[in-house]
Amino acid sequence: MPLSADSPLTELKGVGPKLAETLAGIGLHKVADLWFHLPLRYEDRSRITPLDALRPGRTALVVARVERADLRFGRRRSLVVSVSDGSGRVLMRLFHFSKSQMQSFVAGQWLQAFGEVRPGPKGLEMVHPQYRLLPDPEAVELSERLTPVYPTTQQVNQTRIRSLVDQALQVLDDNGPRELLPEGVVDGVGGGQLTQALLYVHQPPVDANLQSLAEGRHPMQRRLVFEELLAHQLALRSLRQRVRDHRSMALQGDGRLRQEFLKRLPFRLTAAQQRVIAEVERDLAQDLPMLRLVQGDVGSGKTVVAAMATAAAAEAGAQTAVMAPTELLAEQHLANFAGWLQALGLNVLRLSGKQKTAERRAALAACAEGSAQVIVGTHALFQEAVEFHNLGLVVIDEQHRFGVHQRLALRDKGPGGLCPHQLVMTATPIPRTLAMTVYADLDSSVIDELPPGRTPVQTVVIADARRDEILQRVAAACAEGRQAYWVCTLIEESDALQAEAAEATAQRLHRDLPGLRVGLVHGRLKSEKKTLVMQAFKQGELDLLVATTVIEVGVDVPNASLMVIENAERLGLAQLHQLRGRVGRGSEQSHCVLVYHPPLGELAKARLQAMRDSTDGFEIARRDLELRGPGEVLGTRQSGMANLRVANVMRDADLLPAVQRAADQLLETAPERSEPLIRRWLGDAEKYADV
Repeated sequence: MPLSADSPLTELKGVGPKLAETLAGIGLHKVADLWFHLPLRYEDRSRITPLDALRPGRTALVVARVERADLRFGRRRSLVVSVSDGSGRVLMRLFHFSKSQMQSFVAGQWLQAFGEVRPGPKGLEMVHPQYRLLPDPEAVELSERLTPVYPTTQQVNQTRIRSLVDQALQVLDDNGPRELLPEGVVDGVGGGQLTQALLYVHQPPVDANLQSLAEGRHPMQRRLVFEELLAHQLALRSLRQRVRDHRSMALQGDGRLRQEFLKRLPFRLTAAQQRVIAEVERDLAQDLPMLRLVQGDVGSGKTVVAAMATAAAAEAGAQTAVMAPTELLAEQHLANFAGWLQALGLNVLRLSGKQKTAERRAALAACAEGSAQVIVGTHALFQEAVEFHNLGLVVIDEQHRFGVHQRLALRDKGPGGLCPHQLVMTATPIPRTLAMTVYADLDSSVIDELPPGRTPVQTVVIADARRDEILQRVAAACAEGRQAYWVCTLIEESDALQAEAAEATAQRLHRDLPGLRVGLVHGRLKSEKKTLVMQAFKQGELDLLVATTVIEVGVDVPNASLMVIENAERLGLAQLHQLRGRVGRGSEQSHCVLVYHPPLGELAKARLQAMRDSTDGFEIARRDLELRGPGEVLGTRQSGMANLRVANVMRDADLLPAVQRAADQLLETAPERSEPLIRRWLGDAEKYADV
């Protein structure tokens, strides 16, 4: 039976049940999946580079003769093979090799090798190049097209995946995917028909513009980029529509609790907060589920907006669940919500996966019977065991740390099939066009104003060799009655190593600043201990708080005016900005000291410069997206947008308005094409199913 788009991969040559299972792990189930398994980059194996023309940092195909092979013993054992072609010499260095490999490198043996050229201690090197022994220099094999490099796994090498894709492409012309884009859209995008674009991107000719392919700007790539962005746009709209097909409680109270809440606040709301609260209240009064994203810079007062929404829900007799990504942030929210709302007669409690059995049982009972109006927690809130009496509102902080699926799991917790309203907050602002694409399932509100009296934080960048000056700064700030943070970072993500580094730093600061009261928090501390230390710092019983990045979000100590971040070059812009946002919350001038260990790479230099240049979260977010790309910034869980195959929402931002127009056109004129288009690019992704 001839191959077709839907043929299982076991029908391809060389694919047995075990390999099929491995391929399924990277989303490859049938022949059509291989068409859309697109290259990450390309290698030029169509021409031989003379050894005297090699340059560090570039990949090259070389043909040369073995001069000698030596075993070297340093920190790691390696086999170093010296080869020459008459024009020059290069070393091939292998760290993993067998005895037979070692014996094959005899003097005079010809070989062809492909790999990246790097500077080594004794000249240029190719570390673990792909190589093939030749009977003579004329037996070299040159590729007739650019060689694609695919996403793969350790169990499936590039040679195998290329072979499978080549087999799949043989049936592309006769059994290729049908055009699903609206009429006329293809002409506007350029790059030709879908089949043409797929063939070109998998098998670019040797004269293709390698630079435009490497940058993802070739017309054939742009044709695929457009369709992929359209599929994601349609998926998010579909998700939004399916949620909108449900009904919610219309939460329209008498305003009594909200008026009392505002009366008790020790500050006036900004105009931006008032505007966003009005938008939220308008949504809550509808019987359609609110799906609203509130973006706001660090310290802009998003939590107050959420508390007002919670009060509105309570007036209408509904419960609110407040979900945070970490235990520490959940504890901070608990303190804030309890401080504001318990005075209004509302019962605010915490539900955590780390609670003792009796405390957790009591919290679950209060949720189920309705005696708790506000329940604060982490992902523990959407576990099956958690039942609510009358859940009307879900508040989710730091949206990008949760997947669409996770926040939608709370949708089923509403009473009698009703869907709770959702208020999603983030302090990672993103440009409007990008928000319309990435958060297409949410309405968007922006708190674009900081509370009055806030003085922008002054940021300085200092090498770690000037540690004594930094200690003097800390001592001077604390002598004036202010408080300071000292944040430790490590390259490793291990909680144990982070904790160890923070403990060592705290001990050193105890010794170097003997007059100061030094506290310590890190991810390995028990929840109760962490809370006690944070409370002591907040109440002024500690002068200096040594911490890991667990204090990144949620900590509000107005008297803290100095933030020292060690090894700042290791953190991303968004994280640095979040940490800096822990100071500057009072009326005093605050400072942030970014301490780095030289030498700095170009990317780290650009990040630290951006921090020095701006305190505006939207500008910081724009620079972060430029430097790191959306996948990193938005988090890998965010609605699939981080897992784009060929598109890049920053690079391809100019296409987004046309993508949105195409989505409108397709849903109006050919809505039946939407599902096949989503399936083509996202597979049967669970995140969009059963919503």
